[in-house]
Amino acid sequence: MTNAIPFCVISSAIAILSVRNLSSHNKEFVIYESSLSDILGVLLFNFLALNETIDRFSFGNFALQLLIITVVSFIATIGLSFLLSKIEHHIKFVPIILLVVLIYAVSKIYHLPGLIFILIFGLSIGNLDELKRFKWIEKFKPDELSNEVNKFKELTIEVAFLIRALFFLLFGYLIETSEVLNADTVIWALAIVFFIFAFRLIQLKLSKLPLKPLLFVAPRGLITILLFLSIEPTNTISLVNKSLIVQVIILTALLMMFGLMANKPQKNN
Repeated sequence: MTNAIPFCVISSAIAILSVRNLSSHNKEFVIYESSLSDILGVLLFNFLALNETIDRFSFGNFALQLLIITVVSFIATIGLSFLLSKIEHHIKFVPIILLVVLIYAVSKIYHLPGLIFILIFGLSIGNLDELKRFKWIEKFKPDELSNEVNKFKELTIEVAFLIRALFFLLFGYLIETSEVLNADTVIWALAIVFFIFAFRLIQLKLSKLPLKPLLFVAPRGLITILLFLSIEPTNTISLVNKSLIVQVIILTALLMMFGLMANKPQKNN
């Protein structure tokens, strides 16, 4: 399972940046799908990787961790939102980002699912309009906070783009031709990609969503690599190696590229 999960996670870093010309409905679907795929995939991977035996005690411990990080996330979100609305210094967003990173790092030290905190924090500050009906939100001056949140979003988007660009630049630099053209794994890579899109076809059909172009937007990337590198040597299998990972990432990226190129730009609706 730990060797299979990396292939199941859609790369939000690639998918979200690739759907700007889609309709707002399809774009929203890709954003939520890829983001939840990242979070749930990492949570499941960590659950399997950190537990030598899977029993009721491991499930109970995992449930307790989720409860703790949820409580911490709400408290931290309220505190960070308060700071965001109160800091009047011209340097305010970098300290907020550093605090977010610090909370995430501390949660990882105590083996808590830190991505839950990131999800709750992002959903909270990104949906202030939905929270205005609660009276206690007025203490944060939501109208003023919305303006600060928009600036915060712009900064985080640029920082995230820089990190992704540097990572993929390094990834491309380290790829060797022998790994891409490895004949021993290419058949397995093609089979994995086939089943990825076959199951995606079934999923979209059952969900009554348009196949074009959503069928092709299922790239593997950053999270796949990081999860693969996180597998303990004792849990690795010879079939899942660097060549197979690279080939699957390239094949899914090419299919997405050609699928989106064949799709006409859609108007927002």
